[in-house]
Amino acid sequence: MSKQEETQSRVRVFALGGLGETGKNMYVVEVDEEMIVLDAGQMIPQDDMLGIDVVIPDISYLVQHKDRVKAIVLSHGHEDHTGALAYIIDKLQVPVYGSKLTIGLIEDDLKAKNPSDQTKLKVVSPGGNMKAGKIRVEFFRVNHSIPDCLGIAIQTPQGYVVYTGDFKIDQTPPDRKFSDIGRMTDYGKKGVLVLLSDSTNAEVPGTTPSEKDTEAGIKSMFREAEGRVIVSTYSSNVYRIQQVIDAANETKRKLAIVGDSMMKVIDISKRLNYLRVPKNLVISVDELSQYNTDEVAVLCTGSLGEPVSALHRMAKGSDRQLSILPKDTVIISASPSPSNEKSVGRVVDQLYKLGAEVVTKYPQVNVSGHASQEELMFMLNLMKPRHFMPIQGEFRMQFAHAQLAQTTGVHRDRIHIVDNGDVLMFEDKKAIKASKVPAGNVLIDGLGIGDVGNIVLRDRRLLSKDGILVVVVTLNKKTSEFVSGPDIISRGFVYVRESEELLEEAKQKVSDTLKTCMSDNVNEWSSLKSNVRDVLSRFLYDKTKRRPMILPIIMEV
Repeated sequence: MSKQEETQSRVRVFALGGLGETGKNMYVVEVDEEMIVLDAGQMIPQDDMLGIDVVIPDISYLVQHKDRVKAIVLSHGHEDHTGALAYIIDKLQVPVYGSKLTIGLIEDDLKAKNPSDQTKLKVVSPGGNMKAGKIRVEFFRVNHSIPDCLGIAIQTPQGYVVYTGDFKIDQTPPDRKFSDIGRMTDYGKKGVLVLLSDSTNAEVPGTTPSEKDTEAGIKSMFREAEGRVIVSTYSSNVYRIQQVIDAANETKRKLAIVGDSMMKVIDISKRLNYLRVPKNLVISVDELSQYNTDEVAVLCTGSLGEPVSALHRMAKGSDRQLSILPKDTVIISASPSPSNEKSVGRVVDQLYKLGAEVVTKYPQVNVSGHASQEELMFMLNLMKPRHFMPIQGEFRMQFAHAQLAQTTGVHRDRIHIVDNGDVLMFEDKKAIKASKVPAGNVLIDGLGIGDVGNIVLRDRRLLSKDGILVVVVTLNKKTSEFVSGPDIISRGFVYVRESEELLEEAKQKVSDTLKTCMSDNVNEWSSLKSNVRDVLSRFLYDKTKRRPMILPIIMEV
């Protein structure tokens, strides 16, 4: 590469999701006029996102420049890296690259959400490479909690842009396929312009235990359990699923699968030879009653692959097929995300109340899939990046990762802690912050994509907090007289039978307000409703210190 080409090239790197949050991973690398998108993840909604099913990144910048987007490249098959794909791919219409298992997992999802979709899905392998437009992309193997994970290296005239994806340095991976340390070292020798590295466990000292470390613990729980064994884990944690299958087989327990996403992952992984399931091991949930409780086990997950929702239904008795029995052993083999720690705690409490033994021991039945501090520093030392951008995690995790980078010799001025939408532009191997691109949340509610925004969420929060008051009145505009009403309907605000005096006063306030408006020749519906809302809001706050949503309905005869 000549010095002139290096100087003239322009590389831009930014995130549309994954920074300052857990999930929704999507990173973009621009080389001159072409773009490669790295991952397209979803996020479990936070507690204040009432009624929302899934959160995905805002891709308006990509749609605006879709002629420059050349490919979406996936690092692995977890939903926080692939879950948005089915919602966005029809807007971009570019080929999607991923490993064999990753492509297998997303293929069914794409067909289910859009049967007519013609997206080109292309399988790539560790050690391989591909070209999208003029951009050359290379792949190297990393370990995680699912097989077939890829690190991604993008060639640019200024050096490699390397994206680790989710990774840890696992010395005893269950499939005996090790991280490609040699290839990582080669990138460090060739020259890494900027490293984008997973920050999830940047606050955790030491190294992360191997996926294999949970095998003995899970088998031990299966042997010791007096009743049923119920295991809850993420549907895409293929290694853990295999360990549960092996434990059930060794202890001669039949295994029932609960959750469509879990069954889908097991079917695909079997078909692609990533899972071994002995014949006659799996039974339907309906068949559980035909066996003694110490002869069965259940493997479950939620509708979106999250581990606790199915357990929650069982614990509160709302699951149509299963409920928790005394002497059940419940293994929660998943780390709760920061957004659902409280709900997990409530589920565990309820399980104990029902007489179950709950096991969440680390690392006996659960280990993280993410690198801890020693492994993160090892990656930095292998790659020797000129610039470093900690990604994937809350701000404090990015900050901790940045401090680790400093200890390995990356200069403080070349460590960039940025937010979603912040653009790092590299010219002549120097980084500057360029203008910001649009980045935010797109909320999925049922079949609606993005039709629930901040205003709708605000209304939902208001309804959940102080309820709603509907005011119904029928007017004769010509005579300025009330034909009927005002009537007040309260939902979630006050108990009507105990608040008759308050509501009567409220009705009188509405009547007085409307009469004043009519006498002053204020007869536009919007003005009448606004006046009613303002007067009633002040009155109710003075009396109750609550602010219900007030919905005036004025009819004319």
